[in-house]
Amino acid sequence: MRLISLNTWSGRGGNKELLDFFARYKNMTDIFCLQEVWEGGHEHKDIWGPNVDPALFTHLNEILPGFVSFFKPHYWNFFGLAIFIKKNIKILEEGDIFVFKDREDMFHDDNAVNHARNLEYITIETPKGVRTIANFHGLWNGISKEDTEERFSQAENIVRFLAGIKVPHVLCGDFNLLPDSESLKMIQGSHMRNLIKEFGITSTRASVYKKPGKFADYILVSEGINVKDFKVLPDEVSDHLAMQLDFE
Repeated sequence: MRLISLNTWSGRGGNKELLDFFARYKNMTDIFCLQEVWEGGHEHKDIWGPNVDPALFTHLNEILPGFVSFFKPHYWNFFGLAIFIKKNIKILEEGDIFVFKDREDMFHDDNAVNHARNLEYITIETPKGVRTIANFHGLWNGISKEDTEERFSQAENIVRFLAGIKVPHVLCGDFNLLPDSESLKMIQGSHMRNLIKEFGITSTRASVYKKPGKFADYILVSEGINVKDFKVLPDEVSDHLAMQLDFE
């Protein structure tokens, strides 16, 4: 199976270019795990900067008619995570859990910093057995990607969730963590492989990202996931680059 994880930057990298990316890769991809997806919230656009696409989830569904989609917001009811999965794949379970703050907290934050965060998951049946895919966008405090007490708490909640998964699993997304952070080490634990580290990836950020620190995005895989290939794609359609995983 092939999975692509991408922080869409809310479409700000050029909406046509972003949608063209999905049109190019849809026939060679089984699962898209996406962060910073909008569905509504026009009145909040100014908080998040120019060129946000408030109808991004709708536009993605139009581009990906062969996929089933699931949208899980974590900021009010319009901004969050999305998974698109091909319709021929059997879905056994899907949902989300909150790993920073609580579900009701997402309706009380009034800015783009330090708001509630969730983890979206989907359990599927594959020719090699049952697999769980988890999609995650880690909290951003507006300062750095270094360890904080809030990130330790977030990591503990993720570890607790992963410990309850009894089948091989994949965790992907924009973690907003540095490669050497203790928070990332907590999430990875002893049973998860960090493919960014294992494959010697030196950056997951596009050229429009000018700040220091070129890491944010990760894919971790548990025992039982056979990795056939992993790469960061060159397409620049966001301030992040997409990660592509081929696995069994």
